[in-house]
Amino acid sequence: MSLDIPVTDAPATQTPSPKRDKPTMPDAQTVTAVKHWNDRLFSFRVTRPASLRFRSGEFVMIGLPGDNGKPILRAYSIASPNWDDELEFYSIKVPDGPLTSKLQHIKEGDQIILRPKPVGTLVLDALLPGKRLWFLATGTGLAPFASLMRDPDSYERFEQVIMMHTCRTADELNYGRELVEKLREDPLLAEMYGEDFHERLLYYPTTTREDSPRMGRITDNLTSGKVFADLGLPKITAEDDRAMICGSLAFNVDVKAVLEGFGLREGANSEPKEFVVEKAFVGDGI
Repeated sequence: MSLDIPVTDAPATQTPSPKRDKPTMPDAQTVTAVKHWNDRLFSFRVTRPASLRFRSGEFVMIGLPGDNGKPILRAYSIASPNWDDELEFYSIKVPDGPLTSKLQHIKEGDQIILRPKPVGTLVLDALLPGKRLWFLATGTGLAPFASLMRDPDSYERFEQVIMMHTCRTADELNYGRELVEKLREDPLLAEMYGEDFHERLLYYPTTTREDSPRMGRITDNLTSGKVFADLGLPKITAEDDRAMICGSLAFNVDVKAVLEGFGLREGANSEPKEFVVEKAFVGDGI
């Protein structure tokens, strides 16, 4: 995936103004909102390129100019659904990270670089039809599922959507928890799918380092059967269940093995099967 920034096309009559205080970068988008969830996590929204079309769950390359003037770009899942007028992203803060050391200080009105070329495997088209759709994430791996949970197509294709999200501490779950709470109270979704919509979107947050109502790693809660007992769901089967995985490389490998143990097979855009894994997750050191 190339990191060279292409020159954007402009009308022949358009010329840059030498008096402009903040020159527009190629592929620039403007920050419209920023929210810091704690000292390690933040989300932000930017303007959406008029030409950008994407499937919920895909990612794009975003970034900022480095000290040498060259762009520092990383893959970020789009957290907003494909119908949203703006684009939302969810990020960790790495004090010495090449990108996030700068990105965490953006504010409304600033510009970022955004390559409008969405790709990714966490899309509904990469899965075979089924009854239940499992989203399995750690940390900011929640981002693509924040998009998919807000996409009505997820509920058109599946009878239930289950969001399993694991973080070290309870405050790291706040972004996902607030999102799910708002969705469950969304009058449009309730009108579309009935007043029992909250039973169609199940949320299972857990922590691993701080005491909370529910604890444990996703792999442990799946293999022990605890999540099925807690939510009143049957054990995962290849016939009825589909899944998407997004987290660190080690997490992806471990959860993939668990799902294969249930008889599920890994799919792709070109060959839909029972589960898919996002391999471009932005992890530590960004």
